[in-house]
Amino acid sequence: MSFERTVILPVDADTAFELVTDPERLRRWQTVACRMDLRVGGSYRFTMGPGHHAAGTVTEIEPGKRLVLTWGWEGSDAVPPGDSTLYITMEPHAEGTALTLRHEGLDAGQSSGHAEGWNHFLDRLVRFAQTGHAVPDEWNATPEPADAITAAEASLAALQLVLHHLQEKDLQRPTPCTEFNVSQLVDHLAGNLALACKALGSEQADDPSLEAEPRIAQLAQAALESFSARGLEGTLDLGFAVVPASVLSGILNLEFMVHGWDFAQATNQEFDVDPGLAEYVLELARATVGEQQRASGSFGPETAIAESAGSLERLIAFTGRVPAGA
Repeated sequence: MSFERTVILPVDADTAFELVTDPERLRRWQTVACRMDLRVGGSYRFTMGPGHHAAGTVTEIEPGKRLVLTWGWEGSDAVPPGDSTLYITMEPHAEGTALTLRHEGLDAGQSSGHAEGWNHFLDRLVRFAQTGHAVPDEWNATPEPADAITAAEASLAALQLVLHHLQEKDLQRPTPCTEFNVSQLVDHLAGNLALACKALGSEQADDPSLEAEPRIAQLAQAALESFSARGLEGTLDLGFAVVPASVLSGILNLEFMVHGWDFAQATNQEFDVDPGLAEYVLELARATVGEQQRASGSFGPETAIAESAGSLERLIAFTGRVPAGA
């Protein structure tokens, strides 16, 4: 069994090839996080949605014409990594490029499930190619995360969309994290993620020359992939302290969601996260942030807000910030 669909993209073939191979482009329509070693024999890992990780190997590359990948899912017995094959071809078309995606090596049930997924993502690809604007993916909502790593992936999706829309004029704007402007808050977040990568045994060099979204995305992908591989058990050495792995997972969730809100407030953007996800991160925050962290200045005193406030507003207030409208 196989799935096959052709879509027309209003771009040339080289641009179409970038849309399906460049991590920065892939994050606009398909992946939350993405690692791609674009060479024959190179490996890739796509976080297609929180808790869903596709992985395999690149087997053929013809820039602007053809890409072939082995395909499967981490943790799957039915379609494990490398168990099926994805063929993507590009041909000139009067309106741009005809891109055909064919997924082979699936049984009937698998083909049906993958068809739903590919139709969803190909529709998003067409929309992004037409408009150039990334929009939230409802499949990333994650109202009931399976664990803190899945929650962090969902929080990262919301953060990255805000970072994607930052402009040069925004960098000097103040943020609700009062000691940092936008540019300084990006540096702060990158530094904390680089520290997490080191603790997790995945040293990902920070590249301050990058724009905010790809800079943070590279570090976050490395940290979350390593976390997913090792799990939440045991302890991690942060250099200044040895902490349970669960504490670091809570910190990453706070970094992504709370600073995502900070960036959105600073630049007048929407920050839309599922209430269930925000509630989950709030519970992680309550287990992570104590009087010692508040005394150190990392968090201010909890802000009093109405009992009827939503989950995100209560999380923001817990960190000492003042939610909009409070």
